Amino acid sequence: MAARAGLEVHAIDMPEGDLGYYAADEQRIYFNLICTPDERRAVIAHELGHHHYGHACGDHPPNERQADAYAATLLVAPDLYAELEQINSHAEWIAEEMGVTPEVILDYRTYCLQRLGRVTYTRARMGVGQWLHRGLLA
Repeated sequence: MAARAGLEVHAIDMPEGDLGYYAADEQRIYFNLICTPDERRAVIAHELGHHHYGHACGDHPPNERQADAYAATLLVAPDLYAELEQINSHAEWIAEEMGVTPEVILDYRTYCLQRLGRVTYTRARMGVGQWLHRGLLA
């Protein structure tokens, strides 16, 4: 996806605790060499969110939330999520099954799901058919 967006992705040695960043001026995404494959996918998807929304450098909570939601939308398949949550609702287990980090699952729950009673909706849209992607989750 990064290549389709015209971005290069590079692994580099970063300070402890840093997982990655988007360098808009270079059109590059950098991720830490020590990232696990699941972390790498999450970091790249998150940084793609910054690119998609045109965020500048800096740690601005609204931009971070928007990039988190973008990453969750990219990495979590709604139908598979619904199926897995019916089996086991623990974020860590679902993440392991989907090949993402638990944080991605938590972001998906926070930003991408709308629970109304015993019914959970994903990908709400305005207008006709706004709840077409509906999953029944306990």
